[in-house]
Amino acid sequence: MKYITTYESPLGIIIMAGTDRALTALDFAGQLYQPEFGDDYKRKETPVFKAAKAWLDEYFSGKEPQTDVPVELHGTSFRQEVWSVLQKIPYGKTTTYGAIAAQISARTGKPMSAQAVGGAVGHNPISLIVPCHRVIGSDRSLTGYAGGLDKKRYLLNLEGILYKK
Repeated sequence: MKYITTYESPLGIIIMAGTDRALTALDFAGQLYQPEFGDDYKRKETPVFKAAKAWLDEYFSGKEPQTDVPVELHGTSFRQEVWSVLQKIPYGKTTTYGAIAAQISARTGKPMSAQAVGGAVGHNPISLIVPCHRVIGSDRSLTGYAGGLDKKRYLLNLEGILYKK
């Protein structure tokens, strides 16, 4: 069974989807690349959603979340690889698209572009918990965020990474 719920954040409504076992989507309402949730999704407050909401409460209070949220990331093997790297970016730290490309290239022995990484980062199905907002341009610019650059700036500032623009 697939379930859906919402969460009211300081940045607007967040839509969550999942199963009894794991969270499968977490997006700001109206963001780019948001999946369609059809009639096969039922509104229900599951233990997974309760854990995700506790995580979000901790996060938006300005603390590094300690709540464990089980996630299932569905995508190509390349996207899975990029999302795995995202999950290892520490709270309050950033990395670049180029650094992720270099890391994957070193591991696989295949050339990798920052642009390809950017495409995978942009299609991350579980925003915030899989912290795609912590990926910035090589010049430290705030480039690309499916939820919008205003939200990315807010999230980084919340974690103590200050961006004024």
